[in-house]
Amino acid sequence: MSQTAATEPEVQPKRPPAGRSFFVRLVREKPLGTVGGVIVLLMLFTAIFADFLAPYPYDEIHIADRLHPPGDKYLLGADALGRDVLSRILYGARLSMYVGLGASAINVLFAAIVGIPSGYIGGKFDLIVQRFVDALLSFPGLILLITVMSLVGVGVVQVIVVLGLLGGIAWIRVIRAAVIGIRENVYFEAARAIGAPTLHLLWRHVIPNIMPVLVITFTIAVPGNILAEATLSFLGVGIPPPHPSWGGMLSWESRTYMYEAPWLAVWPGVALSIAVYGISMWGDAVRDLIDPRLRGGVGRFDTGKRKRPRKEKTQV
Repeated sequence: MSQTAATEPEVQPKRPPAGRSFFVRLVREKPLGTVGGVIVLLMLFTAIFADFLAPYPYDEIHIADRLHPPGDKYLLGADALGRDVLSRILYGARLSMYVGLGASAINVLFAAIVGIPSGYIGGKFDLIVQRFVDALLSFPGLILLITVMSLVGVGVVQVIVVLGLLGGIAWIRVIRAAVIGIRENVYFEAARAIGAPTLHLLWRHVIPNIMPVLVITFTIAVPGNILAEATLSFLGVGIPPPHPSWGGMLSWESRTYMYEAPWLAVWPGVALSIAVYGISMWGDAVRDLIDPRLRGGVGRFDTGKRKRPRKEKTQV
């Protein structure tokens, strides 16, 4: 006689937390993104602890040590006023993170405030808003930034606000397109058909579904804002001295003493290049990992391997 054993219940493994899964997959699949993440962490660490890491205050002048070459006293040399270049670069990292994070947050907020109603309401309202966006985007970006900065004046707050508002215009269309795609889905039409109010539709269906787009927009906007601030400071309409902006350090002193003291141009340029490259690689990796269209309905965080059910065993 044969006796069939009961089928063992399928064991469902626990799915790892999304945060841990994200970082594991970041290291395995995106090595350049991992390097970029390390650079971002180092910049944040430097920005927070610049007061303790810098050997000198960024505005401390030693005229006797002007254009001092790199050595034991000044690791990266001194500028034309005898200020330590290393200290100014460390404080410049703090300034760059202020501008990059602050302006990017305003980019996302402004683009969401304008793009969500434009995509949700549609019709003539959407047409009018998009024509204003087209008109503003028709101006050269740098010329528009210089013009607005010359009107509002130079300063850290002014740079953050101007870069945030003008830079957010380019992202309005991205947010609008995401909202239009959600508005055409069946579940959205069903919620509207049963009489769900507008605030409920926006809060429960629109905003959660465009959150990955907002995150990606923020990560991509950070290096662009850092580079834009450096450009404005280089041209003299950004952050004024004695604030240690990397773009300002590359301006007058570096161009004047480039052949006599090349470290004045080399180290700020290296710092700016590494920062923009690292944040860009980090943003690209985040975009690839959180895209919900790449692995079905659960996104790319579904890394738990499901075990196959065991076959029935027969005992004789």
